[in-house]
Amino acid sequence: MPHAPVIDGFEFARSGAILSGNWQLKDCPRLQSELYATHGTLHYALQGLPQEQGRPALLLSVEGTLQLTCQRCLGPLEFAMRSEALLLLYGDEAEIATLAVDAEGPERIVAQREMPVLDLVEDEVLLAIPIAPRHEQCRSREGDVSAAQQRPFAGLRALMGGKR
Repeated sequence: MPHAPVIDGFEFARSGAILSGNWQLKDCPRLQSELYATHGTLHYALQGLPQEQGRPALLLSVEGTLQLTCQRCLGPLEFAMRSEALLLLYGDEAEIATLAVDAEGPERIVAQREMPVLDLVEDEVLLAIPIAPRHEQCRSREGDVSAAQQRPFAGLRALMGGKR
């Protein structure tokens, strides 16, 4: 893997550093099981923020086109993803556990002296992709249920001779 930066989370945020780059999808091991094909590139930009909501933070942007597997037809599905996440940095899990849960607020992560940027990028992609991706035409077929599918036991009465 030619491009694998590692940052010190608090130092990166404190200094307001900026880092950007590209990763080939084939070099993203945690994404492999989610992809139909591993060709393509992810572009990321990471910016350190000394004070965001009273905390050091990272602003991460990721974009790229992924080939996912349609869960209806099992064919390739092109998914253009673009995601931006504010990551508030904390010293340990115990500090995060004392805070009220805020599902709509920024993500909270434990800062480390050695944080692989690839891990941050892969986390963001995994959170951004749909759980069960499907083509639009596959979605429209969901509502097109035949009468036999709606009433699977409709012919049973005839087989039983009309008995109840």
